[in-house]
This record gives sequence, C-alpha cells and structure tokens, in this order.
Amino acid sequence: MSEIKQEEISGQSNTPNFESIRQQTPEGTEYWSARDLMPLLGYEQWHRFNDAIKRAQTACEQTGQIIDDHFSGAGKMVSLGSKAKRQVKDYYLSRFACYLIGQNGDPRKPEIAAAQVYFATATRENEVTKAIAEQEKRLELRERLSENDKLLAQAAYRAGVLSRNFGQFVEAGYEGLYGGLNRAELKERRGLPNRADVLDYMEAAELAANDFRVTQTTIKLTQQKVVGQSKAIETHREVGQKVRQSIADISGVMPEDLPTPKESIKQLRRGNNRKAKKLS
Repeated sequence: MSEIKQEEISGQSNTPNFESIRQQTPEGTEYWSARDLMPLLGYEQWHRFNDAIKRAQTACEQTGQIIDDHFSGAGKMVSLGSKAKRQVKDYYLSRFACYLIGQNGDPRKPEIAAAQVYFATATRENEVTKAIAEQEKRLELRERLSENDKLLAQAAYRAGVLSRNFGQFVEAGYEGLYGGLNRAELKERRGLPNRADVLDYMEAAELAANDFRVTQTTIKLTQQKVVGQSKAIETHREVGQKVRQSIADISGVMPEDLPTPKESIKQLRRGNNRKAKKLS
C-alpha cells in the first residue's frame, strides 16, 4: 500500500502523534517529556521552546494551579557527537501543562494549532471521564453507607438505645465528626433544604469519612459490648471525634469545609435511570 494511502486511512498525515511520547510513572500517572514534545510542536531550539513553557507556567499560576504539580523539573541525558552524553534541562509535563504550552506557543506553527486542538479535546475528555468516575463512586459509597447505617441501628438497639432517642444517638456521631454541628446546622451552613438528606449532598471523600464513622461505631458497640443508652451515644460521639482528628492529621481539611456537589444522589440516580430506559 502506498504511503499516501496509508496517510489517508490514518487521517494523521500532518498531525503529530502526541500519544506516542506519553509516558507513565510506576504509580500510573501520565506525563510528557518537554524535550520529546518540543520537536512535535515545531521547535528546534530549546531556548525558544523554554520561552513558551515559561508563558504556560504563568498561565498555570493565574488559573490558581500549583506550577510544580504540572511542570516538574527534571533532567534528560542527550548524546553528543563524540559518543559522550550530558544532562540537559527537561520538564515532566501533565496533560494540562501540554495544553497550556499549546495555547502559549508560536501560533504561526501548524504543529501548535494541532496541539491546541488535541490537548483541548483530550483534556476535556479526561475531565468528563473523571467526573463520571466520581459520580459512580458517590453512588456506590452512598449505597454502602445506607446498608451500614442499618447495621449501626441494630447495634445501637442492642446496646440499649430506645427508638424515641435514636435521633439523639445519630446526632452525636455527626457532632463528633463535624466539630459540634448537627445535621440541621450542617444543612443550614450549606444552604440545603430542610427536608434534604445531607448525605445526598456529599462528595465521595466525605461519604467515605461518614462510612468510616458508622462502621467503626458499629464495631466498637459490638466488640466492646457497650451497654446503656448514654454510653452508646457517647461512644458514637467519641468515634466521630477520632475520625475528625484523623482527617485533621492527614489532610487538614475539615469535613464541614468540603465542597457541596451541585447534583444530589437522587438526581444522579434519576439521570442513570433515564439513560437505562433509553438504552432499553
């Protein structure tokens, strides 16, 4: 098959193959070497390409991002004419960094135009993929939390918590985890309707923290054979406080300060049901 026909089939005769130079760390994080990217963007001299990188770094900072998260300084060994090698400056670039370099490169270069289209599209696709994964994780965690809440209710009942006082038992766990805030106060803080279930307006990380609170309280009530309503309530509060302290030690971002998603769990479920009906 002729070279021209091969190009027609691939549809990429003049489009640099940016995926061919994409690399991954042992942890699975993707990155591009600036030295590998440079010729694909039509640059022959590093100092000119480095100017585009500097402009991209400025743009990165202006968007509120941390430059080092997207432009990691590195070195690259290159061969010299005498078979010797020397190390030259390089950057490990995130997909977002590549996108910014494309936006801040020489607009007269056709390779820059191709990069702008490719990385803008790929970055958007990556954002959508992550958003879908986050939604699925939220739904899974919310379902699991509902099941674990039932187990907690059974453990509380066995410990002696009366049905009429179960709400007090539940609030104790929230107050421990949220620094004294109960569910009503948390909803007011986040501008949620009074009838809303506060758990339906949490991202995956916050749902996971609450699931940990619930499961650890259940285990403690059961294994330590806690007896008495007051003691059970205090146990739930103590577990919530310990989970809160762990969060403070690890990330420092308190659960009440986490962002509230725009869509509730119920809205996500309705959206999935509509998609399922269309597919069927």
